[in-house]
Amino acid sequence: MKTLLLMLVCGGGYIIAYYTYGRYLARKIFKLSVNAVVPSRKFRDNIDYVPTRKSILFGHHYTSIAGTGPIVGPAIGVIWGWLPAILWVTFGSILMGAVHDFGSLVVSLRNEGKSISEISSRYINKRVRLIFFFVVFLTLLIVIAIFGLVIALVFDQFPQSILPVWLQIPIAIGLGWFIYKRNGNIFLSTLVSVIALYATILLGGWLQTVKPDLLTIPNFANMPATGTWTIILLIYAWIASTLPVTMLLQPRDYINAWQLFIAMGLLVFGVIAATAKSSLEIVAPAVNTSLPADTPSLWPFLFITIACGAISGFHSLVASGTSPKQLSNERDAQFIGYGSMLLEGFLAVLVIICVCAGVGLAFKTPDGTILSGKAAWMYHYSSWGTLTGGLRAQLDAFIQGASHIIAAIKIPQFIGSALMGVFVASFAGTTLDTATRIQRYVISELANDLGMKKLSNRWIATTIAVLTAAGLAFATGANGAGAKMLRPMFGTANQLLAALALLVVTMYLHKKGGWKFILAGVPALIMLAVTFSALVIQIKQYIPLLDTQPKEYWPLVALGIALFGLAIWMTVETVIVFIKTPAPRQETATAQARSGQCRPVD
Repeated sequence: MKTLLLMLVCGGGYIIAYYTYGRYLARKIFKLSVNAVVPSRKFRDNIDYVPTRKSILFGHHYTSIAGTGPIVGPAIGVIWGWLPAILWVTFGSILMGAVHDFGSLVVSLRNEGKSISEISSRYINKRVRLIFFFVVFLTLLIVIAIFGLVIALVFDQFPQSILPVWLQIPIAIGLGWFIYKRNGNIFLSTLVSVIALYATILLGGWLQTVKPDLLTIPNFANMPATGTWTIILLIYAWIASTLPVTMLLQPRDYINAWQLFIAMGLLVFGVIAATAKSSLEIVAPAVNTSLPADTPSLWPFLFITIACGAISGFHSLVASGTSPKQLSNERDAQFIGYGSMLLEGFLAVLVIICVCAGVGLAFKTPDGTILSGKAAWMYHYSSWGTLTGGLRAQLDAFIQGASHIIAAIKIPQFIGSALMGVFVASFAGTTLDTATRIQRYVISELANDLGMKKLSNRWIATTIAVLTAAGLAFATGANGAGAKMLRPMFGTANQLLAALALLVVTMYLHKKGGWKFILAGVPALIMLAVTFSALVIQIKQYIPLLDTQPKEYWPLVALGIALFGLAIWMTVETVIVFIKTPAPRQETATAQARSGQCRPVD
């Protein structure tokens, strides 16, 4: 009963938060106006700027921010206990993550759909813009390089996911064509697309059963399969990121959103059914007092490990990248920005239930032993190094736990595993697509600012984005795993980006007058404290290892020192501007809307 109650309390809390705090932010703080001229209409080009139906944009935005983050982060973060993880996911997403996403979206909407890094020069100064560009470019570089490898590893672990993931492309193109070129019925086209998607999942599972080696890529010219897949995926990312957003990226994300809604629905009903059978109990400790020796301290690393389910800097790039260029009505920003973050928080809650209760139903170890109850959880979480050492370990508890939970509603475990495998691979693919497109925007904006117009061309900017990611991916060899050398610092860099985005939102609200800036300023200070603490601890941890493993740890030490210095610099610059900012001239949302402008500096 405790598991079901936990799910219901958290889910109900998110609904209440949306209609109270979310509505308060929308109406009283940001004062969203239905009459405001939005970038998608003012700059419409049918490539990047396209007015989009709210339901479709929600699917695109949600899957873009989610990726594998709300799965992997909570699946690791519960090592400190399920209670700290739940508290951070619940209150962090409501009071910090959703404010961060919503604020970034609104600020971008009112600044021509520009990225948060470009906007920082308008609310702080031009020096800060360059700092922000560096942090954003580096974060996206790691995301693009690492997610090519992540998808390759998922293909290796779940070969049945290969065919469905690639067949999503023609299904998505057909959906986009039917809706935008033929003005087709959304309900009908969605239904057909989702049925087609699940048909491909069944086909992939069947082919894996009858011909398990059919889709396996052999080593080619001494390049392992992961390297080959990484190249193929980066080529795909280049193509997808240069096409009109309504042709592939948006409809594919929309289809994947429905895949997620269905998966979450199965888990919810599975929890209810398993609880009714008195077979689903939380087997993880509320607070783990017997941590493995290699586990870092809860503060600050819980808040670094669980990012996407609570707050994530990558979300600010989506909220100020693709989504504001497609929002057709400013009032929709609450649903897209605040609502999607709360739904992601609920996904993280379900993941916590899977790894803290679902694994107790049964957990199969690599040697074939079947464990259950607390022994299953303790086995999987017996070592921090093993848990964080590879994607298989990070996903194993979730996929096994989820498949056992949905087995309570008569879905066989092997089908449940296939569904979850495709689900993870599909979401990793949406992250790769979106990150590449956003990196193109970042490069284009920086090139324009520096007077290098030729580099702002979408073909050239995308090429730079993909080639730099490929350089990092293959920096350590042909397996495409080069980005793994920076991965230990990625969580900190990502949360630092969240803190910096919140600083920009804070300055935006401060310049509007009054005390409103506190709602973003307090979360910004908390995230700065988290990331500064983590950077200091990580740098101190890595420096002694330079003598014995210089190739592995020099990049991490250099990156950590650079991030720490740049973050201090930007924070000081922000504080100086904050203190010097004069009392603003008040202007109503209605007056701004009448001006016919996208409020470039409101």
